[in-house]
Amino acid sequence: MATMVLTRPPANASQPAMAWLDHYPRGVDWHMPLKVAPLYRLLDDAVARFGHLNCTNFLGRTLTYSEIGAQVDRATLGLQRLGVKKGTKVGLFLPNSPTFIVFFFAVLKAGGTIVNFNPLYTVAELTQQVKDSDTELMVTLDLKVLFDKVDALLQAGCLKRAIVAPFPPLLPVTKAALFRLFRSKELARPLQSASRDKIVLEAEVMAGEGHPEPVAIDPMRDVAVLQYTGGTTGTPKGAMLTHANVYVNVQQVGASSPDLADGVERVLGVLPFFHVFALTVVMNLGIAHAAEIIIMPRFALDDALKLIDKTKPTIMPGVPTLFNAIMNHPKIGDFDLSSLKFCLSGGAALPIEVKQRFEAVTGCKVVEGYGLSESSPVVTCNPLEGPVKPGSIGMPLPGTVISLRDLGDPTKEVPVGEKGEICISGPQVMLGYYKRPQETAEQMVDGFLRTGDVARMDEQGFFFIEDRIKDLIISSGFNVYPRRIEEAIYEHPSVAEVTVIGIKDKKRGEAPKAFVRLKPGMSVTVPELCEHLAVRISKIEMPSAIEFRDELPKTMIGKLSKKELKAEEAAKGTA
Repeated sequence: MATMVLTRPPANASQPAMAWLDHYPRGVDWHMPLKVAPLYRLLDDAVARFGHLNCTNFLGRTLTYSEIGAQVDRATLGLQRLGVKKGTKVGLFLPNSPTFIVFFFAVLKAGGTIVNFNPLYTVAELTQQVKDSDTELMVTLDLKVLFDKVDALLQAGCLKRAIVAPFPPLLPVTKAALFRLFRSKELARPLQSASRDKIVLEAEVMAGEGHPEPVAIDPMRDVAVLQYTGGTTGTPKGAMLTHANVYVNVQQVGASSPDLADGVERVLGVLPFFHVFALTVVMNLGIAHAAEIIIMPRFALDDALKLIDKTKPTIMPGVPTLFNAIMNHPKIGDFDLSSLKFCLSGGAALPIEVKQRFEAVTGCKVVEGYGLSESSPVVTCNPLEGPVKPGSIGMPLPGTVISLRDLGDPTKEVPVGEKGEICISGPQVMLGYYKRPQETAEQMVDGFLRTGDVARMDEQGFFFIEDRIKDLIISSGFNVYPRRIEEAIYEHPSVAEVTVIGIKDKKRGEAPKAFVRLKPGMSVTVPELCEHLAVRISKIEMPSAIEFRDELPKTMIGKLSKKELKAEEAAKGTA
């Protein structure tokens, strides 16, 4: 399919909503033409131009772009033999690994749609998302911590089939042998599963000869990724991101980073690929520029610093808690971080003191941006060169319009300098929520996506987040919805009422705290309640504190109120 070019209509720079056009960063063109193509073209183009260069570096084992490309083609053929076709939903239940990259692009080439699953999800959370997304096939590794959950889905009849890839071969030869020798208890035995007839080994997928059948992709309409999000309500729903949405967002981010050079960058993949931020700014942006992606399967601070020191990455996307952790490492001076050219920060507000300290130690610029799952995800970014405005999320990316809407009447735009809800229009905005036309319609106003975030814009077109309409906690860069935690706590028979709020946390930025009122005559301890929650919510959602109270604050009409509890916690200071 030929590459199309998406052009933006000319904008009137005199409009208050477009104030950024007069102050746009040098070297970045808001009106730039944006190409549209099937998302897998990112990898195909990199293979064609830079096949000899390293694509992945996983714990010391490297694979070139040509090697990854060959694996993708074999996997595509194998998936097609398994019946994956246009629109088939294929889940990835994987940590950061070359396996994630191979099957991500293979599914897309076969015409399928990727459904990203958080490896920390409980079986209950997985069950809900598998059913809602109509996921037919799941790809995972033979690590027990992953496979046992997928096996439970297969045995319950919730999932039709699973592809299981071996973990040790991803490692260098010596490390693989040591893993099998000393850590074999961490490996599952998929061939011994009661669901063996529903399990396909990766070797079987890769065994075929020949070439995959080309699939006609309409980038503007065909969904590449179902990215699950709580939106503004906390109810999990799949944001339908088309091939064009994600392909264009990679270009937009790349255009805002004009110093990126093809074939020479090294990107540290410390953020999880299943999260839309890392999917775009680590994996896809890295591949678009034929960068070497230095992959960490799970984050550990000491390991990350050693990896930076050894592999010399040039780009490190991260969340504020990551940069803060690095700055507070007691032996930060022992590590050479000078290879870093710039870091992209997202997921939560970046404190100015963290930015300044990180830049002072590394000589590397930290650039803050803003986005959400529904926009593939990046919407704004601060300029690499230009004014540094504390607390700003920057300006809209090329081709992106932000309209700040009146909090009482979202059909009206607020004047410059006044607070309004961030509403977004741009080629990276999702097609809608999967199987939820009503919720999709409610999320839009005049063709703009409503975010639930409140901001103001200064006269130069820089935006500043002021508040959130949505009830949301951002913990270590992940969206945590109080409603999900509250619903899980309510399932305990001793609980009468519960309210969950976000409290300040030095390590995570924010963390959930639960306030619980028990039913008369009932009792439960904090450890017992945590045990109850462990199978219902993920670790990132687990409350950092649970406080029992005789009464919980309520509004005049008897609705549970969080305002008073938030004020109490704010008065205590940082945890």
